[in-house]
Amino acid sequence: MAQLDGRVVLVTGASSGLGARFARIAAAAGAKVVAGARRADRLAELVDSIAASGSEAIPVSLDVTDEASVRAAYDVAEARFGPVDSVVANAGVNATGRSTDLDVADFDAVFAVNVRGVFLTAREAAKRMQASGGADRGRIVLISSITAHMQTNGTAPYSASKSAVTHLGKMLAKEWARTGPNVSVVSPGYIRTELAGDFFDSDAGQKQVARWPRRRLLDDDALDATVLYLLSDASAGVTGSEFVIDDGQSL
Repeated sequence: MAQLDGRVVLVTGASSGLGARFARIAAAAGAKVVAGARRADRLAELVDSIAASGSEAIPVSLDVTDEASVRAAYDVAEARFGPVDSVVANAGVNATGRSTDLDVADFDAVFAVNVRGVFLTAREAAKRMQASGGADRGRIVLISSITAHMQTNGTAPYSASKSAVTHLGKMLAKEWARTGPNVSVVSPGYIRTELAGDFFDSDAGQKQVARWPRRRLLDDDALDATVLYLLSDASAGVTGSEFVIDDGQSL
């Protein structure tokens, strides 16, 4: 596991699921963590648990779809810990159902969080890193999904938004290749999270699992080593790459 001593890591969508886990593992690796999300009560619980383990973290109210909110989150982070040099753009939502039945407002909401939110989070980070002169150490990790490369019924907005995230990561990496920060994309397979709900307990979910080569969901810790590596000094030569971690689910 890579170490993050001396780094300030901002994690979006940190109130539950993968975001909360990323905040915890970054703190355990030595980083000062800024946990951002809209659900203040859950953020408070997360930060308390991190503090109880002897690490440092603060909660920030954050709506990734709102540019002013994103800027304010970075302001809070800098006031407490100094400049943010590592970011996990993790916030995401879903809307399921047949495309002919989906309300356009649901479609727009998915793209607002999953694409606009990732763009605003990454852009603000890069602007500040470049202005401070420390962008060469900057690390931005965008959380995409294996559904970006799959055709799965009932997930058109989510899958399309994650395709956009994956391509956005490569575009930003190329744009900032000479200045920094590094930008990488992590595309997880299916993990039992709040976003997935109880789908994998249903008959349809069990049938989907049975079709995968290894017939299992990813463990909660499956992304830990890769995310920590991409946030660390060890990944200085890595930018514009996508890391698919799915235990063979997409094969």
